[in-house]
Amino acid sequence: MTQVLLPPELVTRLERLHLVTRKVFHGRFKGERRSRRKGQSVEFADYRDYVPGDDLRFIDWNGYARLDRLYLKLFLEEEDIHFYVLLDASESMNFGEPTKLQWAVRLAAALGFVGLVRGDRVSVQALRGSSVEASPVLRGRVSVPRLVEFLDQLAPGGPTELAPALKRFCLANSGKGIVVLISDLLDKSGYQDALRTLLAREFDIYVVHVLSQEELDPDLSGDLRLLDAEDADAAEVTVTAGLLRRYRQTVENFRNAARVFCTRRGLAYLGTDNTAAVEDVVLRHLRQRGLVQ
Repeated sequence: MTQVLLPPELVTRLERLHLVTRKVFHGRFKGERRSRRKGQSVEFADYRDYVPGDDLRFIDWNGYARLDRLYLKLFLEEEDIHFYVLLDASESMNFGEPTKLQWAVRLAAALGFVGLVRGDRVSVQALRGSSVEASPVLRGRVSVPRLVEFLDQLAPGGPTELAPALKRFCLANSGKGIVVLISDLLDKSGYQDALRTLLAREFDIYVVHVLSQEELDPDLSGDLRLLDAEDADAAEVTVTAGLLRRYRQTVENFRNAARVFCTRRGLAYLGTDNTAAVEDVVLRHLRQRGLVQ
């Protein structure tokens, strides 16, 4: 799947961004994100009453001299976040021009780059069937080549089984951080239980729902035998204008249902297609949804 994942003109724009979480997490290392949690870094934030056991180094002695009360200085703490990109790498993603997986890989590279240059811990994980193939946990600009190498070797395969794959992911990870799931959500068992698995943890969740233009507006006519890309189920159809209208409405209903399911549960949802410019998706759509600033 060799492709240029991070062209120089895109890198220039991505370097100005940083990832934003809608939740407060405790990072393991100092990063470049300003937390809403109060800590002990260099930037003063507020005061609170002293409680026995507090670090005496942070008492405001000047305030004590004036007010005869002990107050503790609070500071804004900078922290990192664990950023997970979950890529649906099932066979259904191997469709379109470019394929949905090729498009998803480009988006994963862009978002992973933003996290790495800002000091966050980044992990990309490919979902195939019920299995999960994870990159090493990456950190820092020096890890960008390893990110690109992992993404560039990904190949599609297997059925879409989101629920067992995401259960495996949740069991292996802490349950804190930002998760971006990039998938066509074309799971015959449904995507709802899979997303509920993520919701049961403390992740800040974004769902990027990508379909191909060929799926959204197929250029078909006549008598056809259609095969499912994952399990070879066959259907013989006669494609007419009326059938195409009903098909397009079904696809639109599918996308709307996914959007409603996500938004009602606090998951950020973005519906897109394989022709959308990755730069536009990151700089406009995901910025509007609060993932990057």
